[in-house]
Amino acid sequence: MELIQQTPDLSAYLAADEAIDHEHPRVREVAGRLAREAENSYAYARLAFEFVRDTIPHSQDSGDPRVTWRASDVLERRTGICYAKAHALAALLRAEDIPTALCYQRFDVVHGLVAVRLDGAWHRQDPRGNKPGVNAQFSLDGERLAFAPDHAAGEADYPELYAAPHPAVLDVLKAATDRPHLWQTLPAAL
Repeated sequence: MELIQQTPDLSAYLAADEAIDHEHPRVREVAGRLAREAENSYAYARLAFEFVRDTIPHSQDSGDPRVTWRASDVLERRTGICYAKAHALAALLRAEDIPTALCYQRFDVVHGLVAVRLDGAWHRQDPRGNKPGVNAQFSLDGERLAFAPDHAAGEADYPELYAAPHPAVLDVLKAATDRPHLWQTLPAAL
């Protein structure tokens, strides 16, 4: 699948916004700690991915009813669904000047992930969090995502790469009173 930048200007994929608040002190602190452990941008990208995937539980898996959507809140509260975890990873990567896009898949509901630009190409990564039956890995040579769409069943990969969260995603996150409420309002398509 060919990934399509929604915005041609690559600098848009480095920008901060209300959800990807990479200038926030909490994001900067985590990014700085991870950067000290990395010998280059590739190692940093892997460390940031593994940090979000492994240390921030997916709220559905952990039973946490809180809804987070802003990257700094995800890092502070240590919880989030796929969209929120994607926002946190995007913020950590952008904090270290690695262009990062938000992208989506469609299953029963829309699933969020990121694409990172390294080696002159976009590479999708899924920081959702592993569990039995889910084994997402950081990879620049072939996708190792949490889920593969069944196209015959109407599931899909969306090829668009967004510089900011899709409004349908951000609106439901911001309106949700808790995760059970969020589950009733998740977008089924973009």
